[in-house]
Amino acid sequence: MALDIKRFIGRFVDEARDHLRRLEEGLSALAGNPSDKETLNAIFRSAHTIKGSSRMMKLTAINETTHRLEDLLGALRDGSLAYTEDLGSLLRRGIDAIAADVDRLAGGGEVAPTDQALCADLARAVSQEVRSTPEEPSPDLLPLEGEKEKGKEWGKSALRSPDTVRVRLDKLDELIKLMGEVVSSHARMRQRLVDIRRIERSRPFGNAPAATHLRDFVRDFRDDVQSQDLLMEELHDKALVMRMLPLSIVFDSAPRMVRDLARATRREVACVTSGMDIELDRHLIDRLGDPVVHLLRNAVDHGIEDPAERLKVGKSRQGHIRLTARQDGGVVVIEVSDDGAGLPVAAIRDKAVRKGLVTAEQAAALPEAEMIDFIFLPGFSTTAIITDVSGRGVGMDVVRRCVVDELQGSIKVETRPGAGTTFSLRLPTSLAVMRVLMVEAGGQTLGFTAQHVTQLLRLPADRLLTVAERQAVVIHNEFVPVVPLADLLALPPAQRSDGDDLLLVVVRRASEKLALLVDDLIDERDMVIKPLPEHLRHITTVSGMVMTGRNTLVNVLHAPILIDAARRARTGGPRPADAAARDKLRILIVDDSLNTREIEKDVLEAHGYQVTLAEDGVDGLLKARGEAFDAILTDVEMPNMDGFTLTASLRQEERYRDTPIIIITSRAREEDKRRGVQVGADAYIVKGDFDQSGLLDTLRGLLG
Repeated sequence: MALDIKRFIGRFVDEARDHLRRLEEGLSALAGNPSDKETLNAIFRSAHTIKGSSRMMKLTAINETTHRLEDLLGALRDGSLAYTEDLGSLLRRGIDAIAADVDRLAGGGEVAPTDQALCADLARAVSQEVRSTPEEPSPDLLPLEGEKEKGKEWGKSALRSPDTVRVRLDKLDELIKLMGEVVSSHARMRQRLVDIRRIERSRPFGNAPAATHLRDFVRDFRDDVQSQDLLMEELHDKALVMRMLPLSIVFDSAPRMVRDLARATRREVACVTSGMDIELDRHLIDRLGDPVVHLLRNAVDHGIEDPAERLKVGKSRQGHIRLTARQDGGVVVIEVSDDGAGLPVAAIRDKAVRKGLVTAEQAAALPEAEMIDFIFLPGFSTTAIITDVSGRGVGMDVVRRCVVDELQGSIKVETRPGAGTTFSLRLPTSLAVMRVLMVEAGGQTLGFTAQHVTQLLRLPADRLLTVAERQAVVIHNEFVPVVPLADLLALPPAQRSDGDDLLLVVVRRASEKLALLVDDLIDERDMVIKPLPEHLRHITTVSGMVMTGRNTLVNVLHAPILIDAARRARTGGPRPADAAARDKLRILIVDDSLNTREIEKDVLEAHGYQVTLAEDGVDGLLKARGEAFDAILTDVEMPNMDGFTLTASLRQEERYRDTPIIIITSRAREEDKRRGVQVGADAYIVKGDFDQSGLLDTLRGLLG
């Protein structure tokens, strides 16, 4: 009987992908250390294994390409050839061709005919006749005819996870053993049912035997429930582990995709991955492909400069992109970074004004972090040219919607002019079970996922401050806005007595915090989060639902959306009549807390001052030197340069020798106040005693 080769295609695809990943990693290592014999031996073995497997599977094209690849690696291994960038590029062409064929097999297609030109180039390289030929993008990564008109995005299918998962035998054995324990535990629960029926038959309940039976039953039942809880938790954990996949399953093809994108845009870009052994839930990995493709595409097309431009500014011709992953407590951080030109913040600012998103005055006052947030809006793009790769403004909004709304994660952007940009995605390891804090507000039970909750506070009502016509509280040297959760959700407020303490749930997104006033804490534990039904998914404030022990559904709130809603609800007080007299007075606020900067800014702008923000002492000093300010407000505890050093440095500047400088800090010790005076501060305000009228009076007095 003839052997049915198709039965083994799945196994071949999995094995080939493992070896292709090793080949990619090995070539990246060789680029840094061409004489590494151990790496050469390892990648030679991988090529040899693919060659042998493909021959058995009668996959002629893969076999021929791998054979030539193995010959070239053999020449490098025995020293008859020395590794060069051209050879590395040629080897990657071979790996890309093999990977493209493997992807076709995984999708149920047929292997393409042998690329004779590629095989000829590999053969010439072995005979030391390497020629520099332009590389063509892999056929399966280019858009099909007509796809552009349909609006399909270039490279969308480049990152995808397989349809099968290989599970180690020891993991399977653990799960089966645990199932046996659960079965035994369930038998004990059935026995408890027999016990309670026997107690029911004991009459009257007041006699001693019945009371003894009841006490024994309650004790045994309590122990059994606790045991069952532990078993079910462990069983669920083991089952989830079996659904966990390494990031390499999806991201191993990223370097190949980046090379094809680079060739399509006439750039030279290398992509290096690290931390790809970190595991995530399969459902998370399946949805991560699109956001990462968008970030990689933008890094190539917007971030990395043309080779000629890079040489002009003293960089290497080849740009570099790093796709890295690391574990940070209970979350996984995935970063896409490049060494390109950085985000064009000025162009983003101009585009936001042209689109009517902000006025020119508002744009000038916005801090850089908020300005960068505009790139995540639908249709927002700073490029004037629309290509197959980017420019339609349909990429970054997909990234935010997927990462923040669907995957319960967060995004942070860091950029440096001329040095590059880093996008950091923080994600839970699984969406199936998450730590949930349940609270009561407006007569309803509501939940928050733990990754967005930073603190729980219970404090007296007199600790609240009124700043810029709204309430705030000082937490760790920063002003944090306080908003009743019931007000945000349009629920009826709870009745409180004057002496009651306030319960605050502090939620966070990136560097922005919000303290939500709630009525009570209900519970905190790991819970299974169920997605919203299709007809309710338009409710953006709710990310899912959990079921309590009493079969009650509880809405899990989406903290980032609440933070946005609270920001939109901010309303400053009316501008005083004398505001026009101060319209030209410019104030610099220096504080590392975004919340504090925004609150102080709102206070001053409501009274007619023009405000510029700086996020630390160094940033403040640079801005003070670049522009002229009539007064400066600064915190003390800041990275890079503290407020005392900033004040002393400003007093050395001729321009700021007599300019009013006010220190606003949570430090209340007398020695700190004395030091503030010694370095040249005109006033020292403690945040815990902050009063906006006092700040305004102090500022008016100093400005005359």
